[in-house]
Amino acid sequence: MGQLNLKETKSVSYERAEVKKGYTDFSLRVNLTTTDIIINPIEAAVKEKFIGGKGYDLWMMWNAVSGDTRWDSPENAICISSGPLGGTPGYPGGGKSIVTAISPSTGIPIDSNVGGYFGPYKKFAGFDVIQIDGKAEQDTVILIDGIENKIKVFSASDLPKDSYEMSAALTHHFDKEKPVNVSVVTAGPGAEKTYFGCLNFSWWDSGRKMVRYKQAGRGGIGTVFADKRVKAIVARFGSVSMKTNHPADLEALKKVTKAHAKEIATLDPKQNRMSVVGTTHLVPIMNDHDCLPVHNFKFGSHPESHVIGEEVFQYIFDKGFDGCWKGCTVACAHGVKNFSPFTGPYRGKKVFVDGPEYETVAGCGSSLGIFDAQTILEINFYCDAYGMDTISVGTSIAFVMECFENKLLTLEHTGGMDLSFGSRYNTLELIHQMARGEGFGAIVGKGIRRMKTIFARDFGADPAFMQDIGMESKGLEFSEYITKESLAQQGGYGLALKGPQHDEAWLIFLDMVHNFMPTFEDKAEALHWFPMFRTWFGLCGLCKLPWNDIVPEDNKDTAEPAKVAKHVGWYADFFTAVTGRKVGPDDLITMSEAVYNFQRVFNLKMGYGTREHDTIPYRSMGPVTAEEYQSRADRYDTQLTEKYNLDIADMDTDAKVAALRERREEQYELLKDAVYLRRGWTPNGIPTVETIKRLGIDYPEVLEVLKKNGVE
Repeated sequence: MGQLNLKETKSVSYERAEVKKGYTDFSLRVNLTTTDIIINPIEAAVKEKFIGGKGYDLWMMWNAVSGDTRWDSPENAICISSGPLGGTPGYPGGGKSIVTAISPSTGIPIDSNVGGYFGPYKKFAGFDVIQIDGKAEQDTVILIDGIENKIKVFSASDLPKDSYEMSAALTHHFDKEKPVNVSVVTAGPGAEKTYFGCLNFSWWDSGRKMVRYKQAGRGGIGTVFADKRVKAIVARFGSVSMKTNHPADLEALKKVTKAHAKEIATLDPKQNRMSVVGTTHLVPIMNDHDCLPVHNFKFGSHPESHVIGEEVFQYIFDKGFDGCWKGCTVACAHGVKNFSPFTGPYRGKKVFVDGPEYETVAGCGSSLGIFDAQTILEINFYCDAYGMDTISVGTSIAFVMECFENKLLTLEHTGGMDLSFGSRYNTLELIHQMARGEGFGAIVGKGIRRMKTIFARDFGADPAFMQDIGMESKGLEFSEYITKESLAQQGGYGLALKGPQHDEAWLIFLDMVHNFMPTFEDKAEALHWFPMFRTWFGLCGLCKLPWNDIVPEDNKDTAEPAKVAKHVGWYADFFTAVTGRKVGPDDLITMSEAVYNFQRVFNLKMGYGTREHDTIPYRSMGPVTAEEYQSRADRYDTQLTEKYNLDIADMDTDAKVAALRERREEQYELLKDAVYLRRGWTPNGIPTVETIKRLGIDYPEVLEVLKKNGVE
């Protein structure tokens, strides 16, 4: 590993604030234009209302940007916070960071929940939240050193080009003796050239003696990072224990941590085996229930799905502890050792692949018609090394493949590449082109929303067909679940504040399989409670998997099994033990509701956030093509005759497709009405003044945004 060329341009010593009850009560701002380093106290009122994590990020961003700010404006702020509970070792999923910025894909705030050690280390170094804004004139590295109590800014040259090599080099550079003390945030060359650049957050894997990575993937935060010419942000801190958060009640914290960790360790081997196979256990489950995206979400299952799921990865994943935070018993962050790519700059070399997770397997595997674990691993590796979100990469390429197969694109458009479903080599070539910003890959790297415009304008492609099959909403590509038979999950995607990401409300099984929510009111209630509770994890610095992916053995016998009430109670106890703020399960929802509604108004401030922006492509509601309809003909025929009382005897398939579409689109609009009413929003999807006042976020600037949009 060669000598890094880093030149210190700014250094500030500071008195490190001690963490008290999960908080330091200080923020850090680095302005890249002026190189100003600003440390400010966080007001008690902000702490009370916005809690931490995503709440702090959104508040900092709100005050940094105007309604005219775009993703590449200097004032666009990248904010990172870990929340009061983040950094608790031993608590399952207790080490997350939440990253936000104005998204290149959507034009509104994007947030991404990510593992690795950066969030906790940054907090323990003295800062609940950091804000990076402005634009550097040269490549820049920022160091937050909680051991020497210094913040430094470096100009950088001759750094390794990809995210993996850069993180490893910086880790050893900043602490040769104890690399475990260092966590690095980097983007990569693909983040510079595409609109869906991701950020890699690192941690030192002590067992394997190497740097490992988790990704803040969604919405192009890595692209913003690269546009600001930030090459890396580094956090350095020493040893961490349960006392480092200085909890209000250490014994209560030990008790709830032990209870939850013990349950995970006992039940995960019986339920999902995530400590062995990670989230690849979802592949056969989704396939069995017709929810696995195949050929751009056209179909929901495939006979070869078993070769890309847990049956294969249980043998491929390297054995050893795989928690992305200290002592996490879920330990789902698996990887593959000594993998040898067959394309690109790492061709023939031995590398370690961090992943894949379910979303990558589905998006870069089945949705592309690629049923080969080795190809998926190579796609996974290069997307991470280049700094590109595997969800947007996979969903974008799947859209391209369907356009190609329907002759909306030709070999002339693609530079001679056959991009039919299943084209493994050309998929990889497209990814390398994206990272270089070259050829047809430069177009694909703009994402589906921009591709639809380009293909119609430059290639004469049918806009209506592309609108139906282009799996994006609000400009963000869909994550990897088929929602045709779950109206609630259609709402979970379409009504999600940042765009169609399942982390707000994953309701497919509750709605489609278990039929827990048969009425619009039931669905609306679920689309209130679940997004609010899932938001709470982002406020506090936690992973959602321990909540409902591994459940108590008697959970099915409870009044509301979908909510996993025992775990919700534990999370309330966890929050109380750390912060000293006595809360119950209902209080967690109220906390989140204030931040959730604030984010909706933030969208409105940026020119979005109304009913028209909650639309989804028809493919997520039902069959677009006759081929799709015929693949599930019995199901759809039964629905038309029994649910909608239609006589279909004289209908051809195209007529049936049209009839089903009319009714399903109507159902989705009715769902919007019900959800808006439940959330306390107007029929146009805007929070009412009454709701804003009830939640205590009736700040003058918030009320002004509502007034500009006709709500007083």
